[in-house]
Amino acid sequence: QVQLVESGGGLVQAGGSLRLSCAASGRTFSRQTMAWFRQAPGKEREFVGGITWFGGRTSYVDSVKGRFTISRDHAKNSIYLQMNSLTPEDTAVYYCAESAQVPPPTSSDHYNHWGQGTQVTVSS
Repeated sequence: QVQLVESGGGLVQAGGSLRLSCAASGRTFSRQTMAWFRQAPGKEREFVGGITWFGGRTSYVDSVKGRFTISRDHAKNSIYLQMNSLTPEDTAVYYCAESAQVPPPTSSDHYNHWGQGTQVTVSS
């Protein structure tokens, strides 16, 4: 069984940076994409960005392009989300997810494994 564990969330001032990590454990033969989603209070879960597991190709939602970067480390079975120039609008619980599809789907319906989430709070 696959488990995804996020870490690295916290409180940061606007303009600051955070780096989230997602460590995967367990065996999966269907992993093609890993992605980050976020959910702010009262809002739907939103695709932030994804990376193809083998090719390393990335895609992002427009609101984070140029500020957020996703990377992966096969040896550590992990992905990362480097977040720069954070704004209060980035405040949310951030989730790591795994999909068997490529390119990275933007709908959460296409992801079959999820982490428990990590809180990111950006103060103004």
